[in-house]
Amino acid sequence: MLTLYTAAGWFCDSLRVRKMNLTPSDDCCAFDSPILDHVLPPILILEFMFGLMGNFVALWMFIFHMDTWKPNSVYLTHLAVADSIVLFCLPFRADYYRRGKNWLYGDALCRILLFLLAANRAAGIFFLTAVAVDRYFKIVHPMNRINRMGLGYALWVSLGIWGLIFLATGYLLANEHFYYNSNRTQCESFNICMGFSPLSTWHNTFYVIQFFLPTVIVAFCSIRITWQLRVRTMDKQGKIKRAVKFVLAVALIFITCFFPSTISRIAVWILKVWYDECKYFQVANLAFYTSVCFTYFNSVLNPVVYYFSSPAFSGAFHKLLNKLLRRNDDDKDEADSTENGIHTVDARRL
Repeated sequence: MLTLYTAAGWFCDSLRVRKMNLTPSDDCCAFDSPILDHVLPPILILEFMFGLMGNFVALWMFIFHMDTWKPNSVYLTHLAVADSIVLFCLPFRADYYRRGKNWLYGDALCRILLFLLAANRAAGIFFLTAVAVDRYFKIVHPMNRINRMGLGYALWVSLGIWGLIFLATGYLLANEHFYYNSNRTQCESFNICMGFSPLSTWHNTFYVIQFFLPTVIVAFCSIRITWQLRVRTMDKQGKIKRAVKFVLAVALIFITCFFPSTISRIAVWILKVWYDECKYFQVANLAFYTSVCFTYFNSVLNPVVYYFSSPAFSGAFHKLLNKLLRRNDDDKDEADSTENGIHTVDARRL
């Protein structure tokens, strides 16, 4: 019996997989992932740098350079705020992977970080969907009374979205997410545990639903807006073409950022129906945490969506860019004149 136990222990160690007993009824798998520990930290840091730069520029544009505000501007501002907040979580996540999945910052910060990551994913999906629906009504149903509702209506919709997000993900703040593997403390909300507890079932269900339901809505809006472009041969102001570019950008973000992690999570769920040993989940677990990085990438791509969202934002961006370029050109001309020893006094060359 002792020999059998030793052999089984050696087999698990060779797979670099360990099973942790959290409670008498719950067994969770902890996986050592040297590939993730080396690859993910630089990727997360790059996402942090580029995402923060893009979203700060977007917020600066929204706050100081937007001449006219519309409902879609309200939705996108909330999205930029959510992205900017969650981007500050990425350095902590990078440090966590750099240490080989070892969390050093305590239980409270672990809960807050996992909540912010989950809330940002939901906010990224829901607010992009809200803007796609707004574009749909503006283009396909221009006479609908929804289009006559002002900024107050958009603000209430935004508050409703935040309330829904908190109700759906707030439980992450109420529970501990520590899992102990050797001498390391893992901080994860998606550990693979045998059985189907109510909270883990809801966690996985919401993760999948929040992708597929908005995807159906965005796909419907994309098809209808694209069809409207074919029906209307005259599009003098280019509103429909701009709306088509916007919904295509949203669809690209949905596919690139949210689809891979959703599919890999479904794969884990299916495997749990058939297997109850950790060794069967190692590849699926690696695929999931690799694809989760694409979820954070939405914070980098969202500023591109802002550009296509409305002529007000793109116009303000071009105006600011031209002002900066003109200033640089003036500075360059002045510097060239100084270098050539040419000075002007009363419009005469000396």
